[in-house]
Amino acid sequence: MFLGIDIGTSEVKVLLLADDGSAVATAGTPLSISRPHPGHSEQDPAEWWQATQSALAQLRAAEPQAYAATRAIGLSGQMHGAVLLDAKDRVLRPAILWNDTRSAVEAEELMAELPTLPQIAGSLIVPGFTSPKLRWVQKHEPVIFAQVAKVLLPKDYLRLQLTGDYVSDLSDASGTAWLDVARRAWSDELLALSDLTRAQMPDVVEGSMVSGKLGGAAAAALGLPPGIAVAGGAGDNASSAIGMGAVEAGQGFISLGTSGVVFVVTPRYLPDTARATHAFCHAVPGRWHQMSVMLSAASCLTWATRLVGAASEGALEAQARSLSLAARETGPIFLPYLGGERTPHNDANVRASFHGLSHDTDAAALAYGVIEGVSFGLMDGLAALRAAGSTVGRLSLVGGGARSAFWAQLLASLLQVEIVTHADSAAGGALGAARLAWLSTGAEIGEVCSEPAASREYRPDATEHAVLAPRYQRYTAIYPALRGIG
Repeated sequence: MFLGIDIGTSEVKVLLLADDGSAVATAGTPLSISRPHPGHSEQDPAEWWQATQSALAQLRAAEPQAYAATRAIGLSGQMHGAVLLDAKDRVLRPAILWNDTRSAVEAEELMAELPTLPQIAGSLIVPGFTSPKLRWVQKHEPVIFAQVAKVLLPKDYLRLQLTGDYVSDLSDASGTAWLDVARRAWSDELLALSDLTRAQMPDVVEGSMVSGKLGGAAAAALGLPPGIAVAGGAGDNASSAIGMGAVEAGQGFISLGTSGVVFVVTPRYLPDTARATHAFCHAVPGRWHQMSVMLSAASCLTWATRLVGAASEGALEAQARSLSLAARETGPIFLPYLGGERTPHNDANVRASFHGLSHDTDAAALAYGVIEGVSFGLMDGLAALRAAGSTVGRLSLVGGGARSAFWAQLLASLLQVEIVTHADSAAGGALGAARLAWLSTGAEIGEVCSEPAASREYRPDATEHAVLAPRYQRYTAIYPALRGIG
């Protein structure tokens, strides 16, 4: 058995994988987010460890024999988060998360000071990255900055609890803006911009390599034998790709979770920073990927559910699904920028809006507008990747939004690609982490990283596309018209 642990934004998910490739059991424990000021997003790292223990206790209770047969552990996690530790491994402040936009000024400063930075790091430097967060801390919390002995990413803080080692993997490290992505190594030049050195960084390994061994105290807490290998693991998106079998050039997926991602594997380092896409290391050796990111995706439907007082996201989606195509043609258009946006605008200050509201607009129309608007944001991302040279004809759909057949079909019709969902779509990151654990024991990529069986396939519908295409054109015209208004 191989254990995958995924430190998400809203939940810790765990998955137990058998060596025949089947998922034996999954479990999860929710996480809370603190937003002490507008644009801020933080979590207590201690909660990740507590939630991991809770989720694994559920797994152990459900499948005690399988759980006891665990041979290796893999980690996946939300990217970019800054966990600051002092010399005694004490957490100095709450972790600043990927969707925190407070460091927009610092991101601009970094790029102005080193114009070649995006080419080295594989991306424009956006506020969500780790590097501008540290400059913000240096400016606004200098006493804390002076005590920083190590900077860890969320899943790597969990690794520290498991193994006692400071290690990251190359896919997750790519999102810090301190990695030379082409060379797959820390960049002294980029670290110097943050007044940091390699001594304050974790070691980096390939995601399929062993990063350390499960320590005695952690083993006792989790009910596992000490000495189990812990793999390098991956950032959440690269881990989802491993889970979906996307390891060769042209393979990819859409993640429809708190954020939205379009991910395509590339055979070499192919940065295209002009369109605010990311070129990062993949979780297995000798591979990279291109990625577009929108900051608010399925979380927009959660917001809309609260807004209209619906019983659940599923209930609100059902209202959207009830609309005829004719009704969808005349409904409001939603810009899904609740917390700013990355691809293609790289605008931390833009905010969401509805356009075309009327006296006849009801909850169903608002719900459809939100689902459609998030889909338009993903279309923006795919268009940027295509302009950067990526070609795709089939994409897996992962994340919580993958549970919606309505949303999956809409994406297929809009993007004009085949969309495939899988039985384990909602646990993509945890599945990928478990697969990386399996690889760390010496298994071959071809054996481990097959595409899971499709549970459903969605093909473009020409009638639906005819409705969506002109509305997408209207959508793309709204942001340039409003930019700068505030």
